[in-house]
Amino acid sequence: MEKQLIPQLRFPEFDNEWKEEKLVNLSQKVAYGMNASATIFDGVNKYLRITDIDEDSRRFIPKPLSSPDDKIEDKFILKKGDIVFARTGASVGKSYLYNEIDGKLLYAGFLIKFNISKAVPYFVFLQTFRESYRKWVQVYSMRSGQPGLNAEEYKLLKFNCPQIEEQQKIASFLSDVDDKITKLTKKKVLLEQYKKGIMQKIFNQELRFKDDNGINYPIWEEKKITTFAKTSIGLVTSMTKHYVHKDIGVPLIRNSDIMGNKIRMEKLIYLDKVFSETHNNRRLKFNDVVTVHTGDIGVSSVINKNLDGCHGFATLNTRIKNIKEVLPSYLSWYFNSERGIRYALSMATGDGRSNYNLKDFNKAIVPIPHIKEQTQIANFLSDIDLKLEALNTKIENNKSFKKGLLQKMFV
Repeated sequence: MEKQLIPQLRFPEFDNEWKEEKLVNLSQKVAYGMNASATIFDGVNKYLRITDIDEDSRRFIPKPLSSPDDKIEDKFILKKGDIVFARTGASVGKSYLYNEIDGKLLYAGFLIKFNISKAVPYFVFLQTFRESYRKWVQVYSMRSGQPGLNAEEYKLLKFNCPQIEEQQKIASFLSDVDDKITKLTKKKVLLEQYKKGIMQKIFNQELRFKDDNGINYPIWEEKKITTFAKTSIGLVTSMTKHYVHKDIGVPLIRNSDIMGNKIRMEKLIYLDKVFSETHNNRRLKFNDVVTVHTGDIGVSSVINKNLDGCHGFATLNTRIKNIKEVLPSYLSWYFNSERGIRYALSMATGDGRSNYNLKDFNKAIVPIPHIKEQTQIANFLSDIDLKLEALNTKIENNKSFKKGLLQKMFV
């Protein structure tokens, strides 16, 4: 018996079976974009390239905003109802639905345009977020060389569609979910910008905290890092052959795990315990600070109780231990600040280096406020991070909600 095309989750006023349709039957004006290089934005004509389509939201987020370096022809200007698809490379299958708020937008040659005329454009666009679409792209884009899909292949892409009224209802409902995600994301971006600005003011001492009586704390001191802490370099040996499952291993902190005053727990690598014991002197302890001095120079984090006793970290990272008279959290915030990173970069420049060594780092001069002001600074910035984490959780929850709806509201 043939399976009925009926979604798992549905608005109660609809009960008709869905029908399978090819993209070509829902579209008109299929065309490739213009083969022009990008140039400085002229103030009017915006250029849409594959890289300008955000990987996650599929919105137009230019990197940077540009104009096409060629004659402007009307046939390349996107209009309402237009969806473009990436036709080659690692991003093959990436889609974008034209939004009038993006202004006058011309699309590039590695994109294929379909004008959706016999379906709700946003309903069709939503289909490109589904796992079934990802698998279709993966299968049909296989080439002997670089992955690719041409216009004729995209025309054969099949979607299951209900009547227009149900398409509109689904599109409207999921559009509201997208709007919520967008608003939360904007709020997060604004808070991140505020955090960056406030950190700059704090560590430039343009913004000072006061004690409980409203009195200013003493003037900050400048201290060489070796006067209040000990430093050391992480493991320098190859450790790949010692990687094991997390259930039987000891976590290894690498530069890629250190991210903006926290450790990214989800991507930790684990080492064999026997190998770990042979390097016991490299074990990180609670309240150690680790700072990157190759790649993302200056990025730092404090080792929390969950990581107490973990293994040493990858080569060319610095461990700051036995910290006295300075809060580890304050020290980490300083190294993550614009001033701290600028100072770290200054130690790595001058001879073409992309990193600095321990000898250079030991010369670092750190601005040290009164211990109570350190506490207020660290707590204030940590509170902002907690708000950012809460926003991020809401964003991810809404994305998961949308993903579930895409699974249940479509066939």
